[in-house]
Amino acid sequence: MEIFWEYARAFLCGGILCLIGQVLIDKTPLTPAKILVIYVVSGVVLGGLGVYKYVVEFGGAGATVPLTGFGYLLAKGVEKAVREQGILGALTGGITAAAGGIAAAIFFGYLVALIFKPKSKS
Repeated sequence: MEIFWEYARAFLCGGILCLIGQVLIDKTPLTPAKILVIYVVSGVVLGGLGVYKYVVEFGGAGATVPLTGFGYLLAKGVEKAVREQGILGALTGGITAAAGGIAAAIFFGYLVALIFKPKSKS
């Protein structure tokens, strides 16, 4: 029964983040690109302040998979690298922490492009 509640919390957390994004798209003049930036920066700021870890504890994958989770991962990577390497870690920590996810996104995006032969929209 515990696994059900874990899934329910992830669905609720991810759903709320998506709902906020949809409201921003529908009710404000913000473009999707600006909303993307707002989500990533929000994840970095909330992660840096130590607030987003509570959202992750509650929502699990519902908090780490969306764009705010990517920002949170960047903030955690920078924090760890600064502790280990000093100020230089502020420049390298975020990318080091996110390298696996970035590499997977590039690889699978390329693989899908090979399989489905994308075409221009025009």
